[in-house]
Amino acid sequence: MIQVLRSSWALLLGILLLMIGNGLQGSLIGIRGSIENFSTGELSIITSAYFAGFLFGSRMAPEMIRRVGHVRVFAALGSFISAVLILYPTITEPWAWILLRVIFGFSFSGVYVTAESWLNNASSNETRGQALSLYLMAQMVGIISSQALLNVADPAGFVLFVIPSVLVSLSFAPILLSATKTPTFETTKPMSIREIYDFSPLGFVGMFLLGAIFAAQFGMASIYGTAAGLTVAQISGFVSAIFIGGLVFQYPFGWFSDRMDRRVLVLVAAVGGSLSGLLGWFSGGTFELLLLSGFLMGGMSNPLYALLIAYVNDYLGTDDMAAASGGLIFVNGLGAILGPVVTGWAMTIVGPSGFWIYLSLISALLAGYAAYRMTQRQSAYAEEDDYDAVSYAPIFPTGTAIAAEAAQEYYAENVENEENDDVDGPTDTESLDPK
Repeated sequence: MIQVLRSSWALLLGILLLMIGNGLQGSLIGIRGSIENFSTGELSIITSAYFAGFLFGSRMAPEMIRRVGHVRVFAALGSFISAVLILYPTITEPWAWILLRVIFGFSFSGVYVTAESWLNNASSNETRGQALSLYLMAQMVGIISSQALLNVADPAGFVLFVIPSVLVSLSFAPILLSATKTPTFETTKPMSIREIYDFSPLGFVGMFLLGAIFAAQFGMASIYGTAAGLTVAQISGFVSAIFIGGLVFQYPFGWFSDRMDRRVLVLVAAVGGSLSGLLGWFSGGTFELLLLSGFLMGGMSNPLYALLIAYVNDYLGTDDMAAASGGLIFVNGLGAILGPVVTGWAMTIVGPSGFWIYLSLISALLAGYAAYRMTQRQSAYAEEDDYDAVSYAPIFPTGTAIAAEAAQEYYAENVENEENDDVDGPTDTESLDPK
């Protein structure tokens, strides 16, 4: 761990500052939009625009990097991010915010791709798992700590938009000035949507529904809090609870994931998410119950991202894993674009409780499909007492294909190590039968 910190501290510090800036503006948009009298429907489209830009950027950034290099792409997109943050309070019109959010999502996606490729390049086979864990920690700590900054100034003013702009600008310094060698950039062509579905229907459907759940949490939580009459301090605590839950439950799910049928864990997490949504729905606006609901919802949903990737890997050979990660992220992105819009529609129809109703129903739908798939297919691995593979790699839904490919490399290395120790598992050249 010390070795990883020594070689990657600048990258991790940069990611931490980036996530503080992104987390702050994500919550601030909902609060400021309500102050500007944007409707819930307009705010949901503004939220969805970020994920549309992010998905588009994740497809375009690799080609941009190949053409002009990491440093130029990183600096250019960083400038766009800082500019957009300053423009939000200057042009307070829904149409302008939609456009700015597309640009913001596109730019952040490219910045993530660049930073993650540097991090992956700085990691060795032996340290990749630790690097991914530290990367996850930096992301989560950044988002959680950013919520406290909501309380340092009036959301109706300019200061809270200036702070993330400064933080994002500062985040580039440790990354660009570090001695880390600029990596050779390569990505694997994504597996087609049809191929992913054929290999793992649960992985395909699960990633789509999870994208819809995570986008609603990340983008609509502050909009819900404002509509429910929470104070700024309460909104910051509520959003923090969601991501604290995701951080706390990540590793217990990972530990169990490598020791039992992953579909059981998918089912448990989805049922838990649905029940936490019901708790929020019937909380009656009691803040303590809302905190508990948010904590449990985040704790049940966030680990599903890495869990579903690991589950799909169970049916793939190591040669196919990197390609699958790109396809899975695309499917997840499609769900993320749709999620906020549907959540906004539900909140418009039934009020703030539509936020919880939506999360509960989508989680229940995932649970039902997981239960159905368990009747259609045997587990990838026979449950044996001595089976103790390490294949779950921590990764957060905000990651791009680069982080996912790093996780796939970590997974593949462990599979090969297990094979060398004569432990049953998928071969490194052949995929399991997808039927």
